[in-house]
Amino acid sequence: MAEKSPAEISQLFLEALALDDPTTALTYVDPDIAYTNVGFAPIHGKRRVAKFFKVMENPRVGFGVQFINVTADGSVVLTERIDELSVGRFRLQFWVCGRFEVHDGLITVWRDYFDFFQFFVKAPLRGLVALALPGTQKPLPKPTVTGVASIG
Repeated sequence: MAEKSPAEISQLFLEALALDDPTTALTYVDPDIAYTNVGFAPIHGKRRVAKFFKVMENPRVGFGVQFINVTADGSVVLTERIDELSVGRFRLQFWVCGRFEVHDGLITVWRDYFDFFQFFVKAPLRGLVALALPGTQKPLPKPTVTGVASIG
């Protein structure tokens, strides 16, 4: 089996999360990972990231991802994407730029950037409208697990 590129590893990681499989996602994570959702407190270490993923065990909670662009320069990967966080029928869909560093086949740094106004105001308003008018916001499709097929 050919070794996966840093871009493929980053995509497979997010795709596993979108497929409700945090166990597989964690196989791509370095024990000393540094995870930062910019604007929030950073999380250090695979065990703490795994604890963060525990919320996904609730069947009413979901995560989705749709890649817009993915590019890599050596071990650094940038992903431009739409993320979806859902609780029941309520969905937040918002733009995210992610930066990953991959060394020896494992993600050592995961940093996500997003627009706070979009996340805390626009996405919730769209989600509320979609509760009343379901056709106004479609759920993101589940990814295919290829690591590259979902690039649009």
